[in-house]
Amino acid sequence: MQKITARLLSWASMLEEQTEQQARTTSRMPFVFPHLALMPDAHLGLGATVGSVIPTLGAVMPAAVGVDIGCGMIAVRTQFSRSDLPEDLRPLREAIEQAIPLSAGATNRTVVATAAPRVAELEALAVDAGFDPTEVLAGWRNQLGTLGSGNHFIEVSLDEADRVWLFLHSGSRGVGNKIAQRHIAVAKQAMERWWIELPDPDLAYLVEGTSEFDRYIAELGWAQHFALLNREEMMDRVVRQLAEVVDTEVQELERINCHHNFTQRETHWGKAVWVSRKGAIQARAGQPGLIPGSMGTASYVVDGRGNKPSLESSPHGAGRSYSRSAARRTFTHEQLREAMAGIEYRDTDAFLDEIPAAYKPIDQVMADAADLVTVRHTLRQIVNVKGD
Repeated sequence: MQKITARLLSWASMLEEQTEQQARTTSRMPFVFPHLALMPDAHLGLGATVGSVIPTLGAVMPAAVGVDIGCGMIAVRTQFSRSDLPEDLRPLREAIEQAIPLSAGATNRTVVATAAPRVAELEALAVDAGFDPTEVLAGWRNQLGTLGSGNHFIEVSLDEADRVWLFLHSGSRGVGNKIAQRHIAVAKQAMERWWIELPDPDLAYLVEGTSEFDRYIAELGWAQHFALLNREEMMDRVVRQLAEVVDTEVQELERINCHHNFTQRETHWGKAVWVSRKGAIQARAGQPGLIPGSMGTASYVVDGRGNKPSLESSPHGAGRSYSRSAARRTFTHEQLREAMAGIEYRDTDAFLDEIPAAYKPIDQVMADAADLVTVRHTLRQIVNVKGD
């Protein structure tokens, strides 16, 4: 851990100058208490750095939570070993792709039977939160159980003992994005109304005790729960497809579901603060967590170490080294094929911006996180599913 300033601590050995400057700017916001913690995978983001843990007193910056509210990971350990799976894994990949709408999910027109109870739960939660998500996104119900694109994925992986794990990364989809964008705009309008000048407009904040703040926290909580249920729904479908392919019921020996873009109330240094983790997971002592690598690299099942200076947090993944456009300019389809050798995936240059070389080395990220988490399992992919 490096103390960059009294209000900025960093666990990142790979930290670009622009990223550090952005984190310095955020850490100087007057309500940050006691300091901002930069995770090993930190990289430039909108307003606040991706891979940052931002505790605040009496205010929350919506852009510091991120636009994919509740984005996170879910993993299931099954009773199977590699020898229980068919040699040809393509049918398993295709079965998963058939069960879960990929990409933006725009073609998903119905709520399948398994998703209906979760939709009902979210409808009731929206009533309790005092808002109608249909006014935010008319088709939000149809997006429950859809993956998304970019770095969202579904994987079948093996741990160090060749045991089969199912691993999935997604968030609150279009409805969470629209909720985030709406409240970022409300915060910016508040700054204008109060004549508050900011070093970055995307650091606009909402003040606790105002109706705008209460509305954001209520809708944020709903979107975070949508993201959690979205992952549960998709994982149930992956479990079902695996069972059909191997003709054996899946025994779930462990299931872990964790956010890495979220805000919640916590107590640190004797004060109740709002902790916004933008690209970071909570890592209390003994708390299970999931840290994925990039496409084609290792992922990790971890237990938190309860590191107090990090505000009991850890990285959420590898962190980008190249922007998506830069990755497409730099790398080739053949290099992607080489990186994915031995992994069953849909071979298309649509995934070029997700090539492992576009990300920081996950091994270095985990080395930097040694005092934040204990690695319980190291996973290697054998099947990779992504949306274009």
